[in-house]
Amino acid sequence: MAIVHRKAETVPAAEVAVRPAEASDLATIVALDTEATGLSKASYWKDRFAWYASGHKERFFLIAEHGKEPVGFIVGEVRAWEFGSPPAGWVFAINVKDDARLHGLGTVLFDALCARFRKAGAKTVRTMLAKDAQVIMSFFRSQGMMAGPFIELEKRLA
Repeated sequence: MAIVHRKAETVPAAEVAVRPAEASDLATIVALDTEATGLSKASYWKDRFAWYASGHKERFFLIAEHGKEPVGFIVGEVRAWEFGSPPAGWVFAINVKDDARLHGLGTVLFDALCARFRKAGAKTVRTMLAKDAQVIMSFFRSQGMMAGPFIELEKRLA
């Protein structure tokens, strides 16, 4: 999950439109992620864009625009039957420009994605994040999300 930090300015959620991402958005997506992570991952986002913005009825890559300027994005898909789980929407990534944060834009993006999940047949939404990612944890909790029925396990590979 990526969040961009810059000087804050007001971008009211009421003045934001959410639409499917287009190929012309890719440079902005990469720039937002680079600002948030400090790493330029252009080929990674090109691959993610190809997968999630492919027009598949259960994959979504959405852009939030203020005027004609992209100010955030959210990415997700409906996945089913993994680990015995019925179809659920999964939020893969959300990113909002710092000057658009704290005005409800994340909620607008989240709600738009959840509406698409419901239309695709999902009754649950899930995500995964680092335990110490307090800002994004607070955001998802403010959306009504809480610990789910699964526990992530991992092992380092030598």
